[in-house]
Amino acid sequence: MSTVNPVISAWSAVSPYGIGRAAFAAGLRSGRPSAQPLDPAQWQVPDETACLVPDFDIREVLGKKGTRSMDRVSALAVATVGELLAEAGDAAPPPAGTGLVLGTTTGSAQSLMDFSRDSFTQAKPYFVDAARFPNAVMNCASGQCAIWHGLKGPNATVAGGRVAGLFALNYARRLLRAGRADAVLSGAVEEYSPARSWLDHHGRGDDETATVLGEGCGVLLLTSTAAAAGSLAEVLAVEFGTAPDSDYRQSLESCVRRALRRAGLDLADVWAVAPGGGDAERGLLDSLLPDDRVRRIDCAGLLGDAAAAAATFQILAVLSLADDGPAGRVVLVTANDRSGLVGCALLRLP
Repeated sequence: MSTVNPVISAWSAVSPYGIGRAAFAAGLRSGRPSAQPLDPAQWQVPDETACLVPDFDIREVLGKKGTRSMDRVSALAVATVGELLAEAGDAAPPPAGTGLVLGTTTGSAQSLMDFSRDSFTQAKPYFVDAARFPNAVMNCASGQCAIWHGLKGPNATVAGGRVAGLFALNYARRLLRAGRADAVLSGAVEEYSPARSWLDHHGRGDDETATVLGEGCGVLLLTSTAAAAGSLAEVLAVEFGTAPDSDYRQSLESCVRRALRRAGLDLADVWAVAPGGGDAERGLLDSLLPDDRVRRIDCAGLLGDAAAAAATFQILAVLSLADDGPAGRVVLVTANDRSGLVGCALLRLP
């Protein structure tokens, strides 16, 4: 088993700024909020605004073949993986040895709810649309990506809410280190839908009443250091923890300090931080990294609460906004989820 740290060689996104890496990076650099008002006649949801991928029509983006029963989560993921492979061009890894790890919350909440409702409301013997059943399974999106793009390496889905992108990153890192794949696409996806809106509305805490939901997908290409050319970042450490009684601050601090020890670093080595969200998380980072020289890369206010895609979007924001600077800059990415999960990653920029 290799102990060499993997590197991020390429990335892409489908986000509220549009389709592709260039649209994501340009939107973040502009500082333009992506929230848009929702038409009450179209969206019967409690939200007045949301951060939606603009003009994302599944059949227009992916074509008519194979998309009749495809749901939004799968389409976002398939489109993003396609964008990454296209942008990588000749540097894209051969599909035979390429794996995929995709983070999620529950897959498509809308597909799950729709299929369940049909089993009660359709004519007996409960004539559900069998073609839509795969959409109700959590790993549908990752399977669709492998089928569409011919990826024949390991294929996995991990669930973790706002921490899911870090779960996927760690899983991909382990696949590379174990020699199970030559390269791994690691990312996370989330859709905006009435089902998700209502579920989130009823699950929000007192400090989340102003939450604006977002959606999208981000994917990273991870390769071994030896195989990388022109790498964008080295993955130094990924750590996780749980927050009993929602004590996110203490649990996340322990998580951050473990990651620094594992990477042989300390807080003084951190050049920038990309926080997730919540007062406890931001308060902890302000106390751990009070120096004004530590850059804050905050995309949640621009992209909304992207749930499962949030942590991956934070990493993409780091890669988009990192200015030229001294070699070996270290960036801390943190995340927490209302389920009690916390996580962090340390990246070294070239």
